[in-house]
Amino acid sequence: MRDSKLALLIGIAAALACLAGCAKIRYPNYYLLNVPAPRSAGRPTPLLGQVAVRQFGSPAFLREGPIVYRESPERLGFYNYDHWAVDPRRAAASAMVSELRSRGAFQAVDFYDGSTTCDWIVSGTLDHLEEVDEGADVWIEVGLSARLKSARTGEVLWQDTSTKRVKADKHSVPAVVAGMSREMGSAVETLVTSMLNRVSPPVPAQSSFHQ
Repeated sequence: MRDSKLALLIGIAAALACLAGCAKIRYPNYYLLNVPAPRSAGRPTPLLGQVAVRQFGSPAFLREGPIVYRESPERLGFYNYDHWAVDPRRAAASAMVSELRSRGAFQAVDFYDGSTTCDWIVSGTLDHLEEVDEGADVWIEVGLSARLKSARTGEVLWQDTSTKRVKADKHSVPAVVAGMSREMGSAVETLVTSMLNRVSPPVPAQSSFHQ
């Protein structure tokens, strides 16, 4: 009897070991936002001082971790095996720095580290970075808010919000991430255009007088 019980236990252990060995282990996929390089639209001579861009803020669920999808206005979901490799807020701040540099309106553009000497400070918030599921349709929503203030007085000189919502090319995480990258670049471009329209001095009109 004892030998039969021992044989049964050994058989069960061998079967469990076989199942564990045959089971396929799934590892997470990690993604980066690849924001397109800005289109150069700079002026020949910088007209403003030095500006520094702070790290962007965001709701906690949009920070480094699982990629988010929204099944309804009230319900969020998270992909179990699809994660951000880098905090998306860094991509937003980097895109802002690149866009400001490309415009050529400021004498210098850099990241703000708490001790940076500058005339202006840009701060912002990543408000939306989600896949939005509506029946068979899949949408991408990217929203950014930003403000420009004087480093000397703290006065807010400009603030605005840009939200982009487009249909995904197809329902796959790589396609959604590629769409998020494009729309983040578009949102940053819209914000910088709004900012410069507010704070840039007007360009003097050329005289049409001929002697």
